[in-house]
Amino acid sequence: MPADSVITVIRDNLEKAIAHLQKEFRQTRTGRPTPALLDGVKVNAYGSEIPVKQCANISVPEARQLMLKPFDLGLLKEIEKAILASDLGVTPQNDGKLIRLIVPPLTEDRRKKLVQEVKSGGEDAKVTARNARRDGIKELEDIQKRKEISEDELKRLRDKVQELLKEYEKKIDQEVDKKAKEIMEI
Repeated sequence: MPADSVITVIRDNLEKAIAHLQKEFRQTRTGRPTPALLDGVKVNAYGSEIPVKQCANISVPEARQLMLKPFDLGLLKEIEKAILASDLGVTPQNDGKLIRLIVPPLTEDRRKKLVQEVKSGGEDAKVTARNARRDGIKELEDIQKRKEISEDELKRLRDKVQELLKEYEKKIDQEVDKKAKEIMEI
């Protein structure tokens, strides 16, 4: 594998670490409900488990409320069961046509715990990024051992990889700070 390809693979892996972190953060509850809050909820429908967003229209009619309108009214009970079985901590209100989820405001203690979870997720993403750096540098060293690049080129590429890591660690910190600020908003 050419050295430039190794750098591209490292960059791709760093991008994946950021994307995974952002996905996790979308599912982390903040003061305001969003349809992404239901991303992890799977409904037993038509003999298989499908995401709730594939069997209902999800909207946010009010500041503390989510509304689910099933595409098939026969799935109303199954959607309700799936929400109750999830760890969202909300009780669905079924009126026969819609399901309403009233999301209670977060307590100060719960907000602080969520911020800790967000920071932990950020640290996990940094570990993933550092592992991508380690694997990439190992690959570059193998290329250098095969005499495909010089030692000077290896040093230059190592420095480039380290700069990439710093750039992505900074992005991770920005994502963590943004989500922590969002959680602490009242």
